[in-house]
Amino acid sequence: MKITFLGTGTSQGIPVIGSTHPVCLSSNFKDKRLRVSVLIQWDNYTYVIDCGPDFRQQMLRADCTKMDGILFTHEHADHTAGLDDIRPFFFKQGDIPIYAHKRVIKELKRRFDYIFETENKYPGAPNVLINKIKNKPFSLHNMKVVPIKGLHYNLQVFGFRFDRFAYLTDMKTIEDKEVDKLKDLDVLVVNALRKEPHVSHFTLDEALAFVKKVNPKKAYLTHISHLLGFHDEVQQQLPENVFLAYDNLQITI
Repeated sequence: MKITFLGTGTSQGIPVIGSTHPVCLSSNFKDKRLRVSVLIQWDNYTYVIDCGPDFRQQMLRADCTKMDGILFTHEHADHTAGLDDIRPFFFKQGDIPIYAHKRVIKELKRRFDYIFETENKYPGAPNVLINKIKNKPFSLHNMKVVPIKGLHYNLQVFGFRFDRFAYLTDMKTIEDKEVDKLKDLDVLVVNALRKEPHVSHFTLDEALAFVKKVNPKKAYLTHISHLLGFHDEVQQQLPENVFLAYDNLQITI
């Protein structure tokens, strides 16, 4: 299984528009972060988790030429706003499968009504195949996918486990019964927004405590704000098995 971090930034990305914060002015490519998303490939299958406003740019940068489906963690714009950019995949492949909680599907239908239209549909709009998922495992071809339920402030979000890899973002609280689904991981990805407290995201300390609780072989932090600090400086402060993810980083499991 190959994992490509398409984006590792928070909702505004880094650099933030108009910001003079030192991290936003950094020349280090690891400090430049598109909105959060990950590409997962195994055998001949290609899936993404979330497609935010940078989706087109991310697909071009990753040289992605096929898309077997999109899994959505939740409905916020930095995770969904790129849905229209599935059109090139649709024109080549036909309907693109999407997987999301029924609440997220409802919100996508509201925002992208022309994609879900069934009568007098604009001929250039893409089609999707709707798969409503609940908090129970489902299969993608030969892969078992296990949803991990958490709360983003008071909004339900899903993380996903693929074999010995798990991807969680926009988490603030997770019940122990959900944490139990994360045993024996080779790689855990989890959000770490900044060092200061935040109402709907793990801070760095909270993320590190969660990593310690789950105890994966390795962990990567994502959904990172410029307020966390310079990539290289933060990395030096982390445990030896914990790494700051960065855009276009690839790992193989």
